[in-house]
Amino acid sequence: MALHFQSLAELEVLCTHLYVGTDLTQRIEAEKALLELIDSPECLSKCQLLLEQGTTSYAQLLAATCLSKLVSRVSPLPVEQRVDIRNYILNYVASQPKLALFVIQALIQVIAKITKLGWFEVQKDQFVFREIIADVKKFLQGTVEHCIIGVIILSELTQEMNLVDYSRPSAKHRKIATSFRDTSLKDILVLACSLLKEVLAKPLNLQDQGQQNLVMQVLKLVLNCLNFDFIGSSADESADDLCTVQIPTTWRTILLEPETLDLFFNLYHSLPPLLSQLALSCLVQFASTRRSLFSSPERAKYLGNLIKGVKRILENPQGLSDPGNYHEFCRFLARLKTNYQLGELVMVKEYPEVIRLIANFTITSLQHWEFAPNSVHYLLTLWQRMVASVPFVKSTEPHLLDTYAPEITKAFITSRLESVAIVVRDNLDDPLDDTATVFQQLEQLCTVSRCEYEKTCTLLVQLFDQNAQNYQKLLHSPSAITVDKAIQEGRLAWLVYLVGTVVGGRLTYTSTDEHDAMDGELSCRVFQLISLMDTGLPQCSNEKIELAILWFLDQFRKTYVGDQLQRTSKVYARMSEVLGITDDNHVLETFMTKIVTNLKYWGRCEPVISRTLQFLNDLSVGYILLKKLVKIDAVKFMLKNHTSEHFPFLGISDSYSLSDFRCRTTFYTALTRLLMVDLGEDEDEFENFMLPLTVSFETILQIFNNNFKQEDVKRMLIGLARDLRGIAFALNTKTSYTMLFDWIYPTYLPILQRTIERWYGEPACTTPILKLMAELMQNRSQRLNFDVSSPNGILLFREASKMICTYGNQILSLGSLSKDQIYPMKLKGISICYSALKSALCGNYVSFGVFKLYGDNHFDNVLQAFVKMLLSVSHSDLLQYRKLSQSYYPLLECLTQDHMSFITNLDPPVLLYVLTSISEGLTTFDTVVSSSCCTSLDYIVTYLFKHIAKEGKKPLRCREATQAGQRLLHFMQQNPDVLQQYFSELRASLINSQPLPKQEVLAQCFRNLMEGVEQNLSIKNRDRFTQNLSVFRRDVAEALRNDGSSEPCSLDMMS
Repeated sequence: MALHFQSLAELEVLCTHLYVGTDLTQRIEAEKALLELIDSPECLSKCQLLLEQGTTSYAQLLAATCLSKLVSRVSPLPVEQRVDIRNYILNYVASQPKLALFVIQALIQVIAKITKLGWFEVQKDQFVFREIIADVKKFLQGTVEHCIIGVIILSELTQEMNLVDYSRPSAKHRKIATSFRDTSLKDILVLACSLLKEVLAKPLNLQDQGQQNLVMQVLKLVLNCLNFDFIGSSADESADDLCTVQIPTTWRTILLEPETLDLFFNLYHSLPPLLSQLALSCLVQFASTRRSLFSSPERAKYLGNLIKGVKRILENPQGLSDPGNYHEFCRFLARLKTNYQLGELVMVKEYPEVIRLIANFTITSLQHWEFAPNSVHYLLTLWQRMVASVPFVKSTEPHLLDTYAPEITKAFITSRLESVAIVVRDNLDDPLDDTATVFQQLEQLCTVSRCEYEKTCTLLVQLFDQNAQNYQKLLHSPSAITVDKAIQEGRLAWLVYLVGTVVGGRLTYTSTDEHDAMDGELSCRVFQLISLMDTGLPQCSNEKIELAILWFLDQFRKTYVGDQLQRTSKVYARMSEVLGITDDNHVLETFMTKIVTNLKYWGRCEPVISRTLQFLNDLSVGYILLKKLVKIDAVKFMLKNHTSEHFPFLGISDSYSLSDFRCRTTFYTALTRLLMVDLGEDEDEFENFMLPLTVSFETILQIFNNNFKQEDVKRMLIGLARDLRGIAFALNTKTSYTMLFDWIYPTYLPILQRTIERWYGEPACTTPILKLMAELMQNRSQRLNFDVSSPNGILLFREASKMICTYGNQILSLGSLSKDQIYPMKLKGISICYSALKSALCGNYVSFGVFKLYGDNHFDNVLQAFVKMLLSVSHSDLLQYRKLSQSYYPLLECLTQDHMSFITNLDPPVLLYVLTSISEGLTTFDTVVSSSCCTSLDYIVTYLFKHIAKEGKKPLRCREATQAGQRLLHFMQQNPDVLQQYFSELRASLINSQPLPKQEVLAQCFRNLMEGVEQNLSIKNRDRFTQNLSVFRRDVAEALRNDGSSEPCSLDMMS
């Protein structure tokens, strides 16, 4: 439906509503109207009207947006029309160079899209869209404004060529990007560098805004060239410090010229901060150039030039006071070690002076912790990698790290302690609250701190003793000021983190007995602090110190507790003298006492509880540790007293958030692992363990039908579901699982069913119960393979079927939900139901044929519930929500593998929905989804092929008796050649789409594809076809490459 706009004014009003309007209703209406404009036949004329007569920049922006969508369509406009649009925009921006920058960029993006999508299109034996670079050179000969536009065109084009459009074949993108790289990118880089040289050759007028803008755009252009994905690796931007730039070999001459690096170092020193940081960004990429581009002498020379540049920057550090420059320079330093070995760095003439300057720079940076904190990561990366490389250096030149690494460690430690007073007194954000950053920095520091470890250890002992004494004085002083106490607690928290870090560093660095003894010296102090803090509970407590202690305990566990530890470790020598801790058994007792203490007194503090339970969970993994743990009194106490009376976090008080209940699953998983060590077949022991849960369920049974406080029962049920899920997760043997099943069925599962019926619209309640059911259905370690005389598998499936059907029917009664509600209220529950059903279908513990044989409809009901829930979900939602797609597609794979009779009996709309979902799933980048789609499709086609072959052998009267309900099979029986016909049409279409010289080559490829392939599905025949397909792919790719210089199009299927 085309929209007929009466006037330009009406269009401009819509633009204003769309881009700057504050009324949401008006904006939505404007979006609808303008979407209709894009689809209307008069779109191009309206865009021209807006560009030529529009009075606002937003009108011009709308025109550019519409044009961008038009030229990006899958079915492209005719070549002549696209050439006209490109030329029109070029003339338009040339005639109006003072347009708003965002309008110019939007219009240039249209040119870039046209150029990329038409890169291989030929007209009159010429690549019509590659003339853009020649057109740009005309801009560069004009005014400064025209020059800027020319540079922006090249910059946008480079970015567009590098941009992967996941809605189009990736092979086409790589072919275009590779051709652009080989034919144009080097010339663009050379052109940009020559423009920068011209800028430097003249006196810089930094007051001239036009000249500044030009330099900025040229630097961005160079950066886009260097950021180009040269080999199609699609590097993960989050792994910034690991990046290597795969510069093409043809660029060697540019990089080997010393003037290239000098140009950017000179620009850094000459330009204002906004521009100089772009120059540094370019240098970061130059420093990341792949090693294999140079020979050894060339690499040494190139590295020497980089080091000279570093020295010059550090000797003139004024520019580094700008956060942008500082950040880029830190990245630059990190890249030096990423791409060059320490042995190469020490051979550089300026190395001793430069490493001194870098060390001073790092120390200053650490001392000014509040300035650009995100940049410190790169400096610590540099030192971490340098120190880690020391054992591998063969050069006789001194690396000097034994001199500077301890200074770096000292600067980090003292600066963090000094920061506490400023944070507390000025009420600033505490760096300790950002645990992700703290842990990252500590993990980097642990390697650096182990270099000259004696110095680090001496410093930490001194600081710890001093601060611990001050803290004790404050605790015993009635007149202690709260601020002083907070400062002392913050410093102790940092010291505990640091001790944990250096102890954990033993695993990353060559260690000696002396080092182990020093670890013991430090660890003594933390264990003494633990005793001090725990004796003051609950009146005297500090969350930050507790979290730091848990970090330390975890690091100590990884390093000195477990199988890898030698009994003779010197770490226990000092600990034995001071604390009486002689080996890891005593340490485990200390661990468990601390865990029980935390669970008793920190019930209202979710961070401490969750970290404590994670620590307990880590301890409970590993048979040897479990055997030691179950002998400890604290563990025996937990196994007998896991109630809210002893551990308040197991309570149902309103003061606890429902989300805090999640930690209960972790608690019971660990506890059940401990129970399993000596459980065997002792049912009485299991019953005793389950007693607190039994009491809770019996309480609910008594009050469910009476007047009750609804919220309390709901909270109790949520807690029980989470507890049982943790228990079920840990029961990995048939004997123990059977004990749980006999306990929960038939007495308590109906309660969970009623809960789903009553509170189906409350995800906080239904999600834990559905997850429990999904866990119960998991046949992990064959635990559900009950005895042949046991009906438990069928009984369990019947209960799951009832729950899924109940939830499915009830959730569909909610009707339509808003976008922000649809996942938590509906799709999350559906995904868990699908996951549970998939576990049942693939678990191999239920014979599903029994249900039909005995007239039991539970299996049919759950399949119908699956269909109803599926049809309530749109295809876009199915793929948009990852958990949903990762439960639906594996379930569909199970259904097509073992239950094709159900698939073939589906109504046509449902079957179409399923097949469409497979079609769309094949194109996703999620391997779980795409592989399940491939397998499902294989099962469907295999089923059809076998049944068509079987039907062909039957007498005519038997064929007529085929069930009318099996529509898909019936259609294929009536049209057995439909797949063969489709393949023939596809083959003809692909061959005809190629130039005449290639058509015979491609036809031969298709003939070879089916060579030796018979009309059957034997494994040998499938393998033969797979081999042929690999050869086919290679041969077709080779045929397309052979004449790549003149090829106007490529095969869609080759993507």
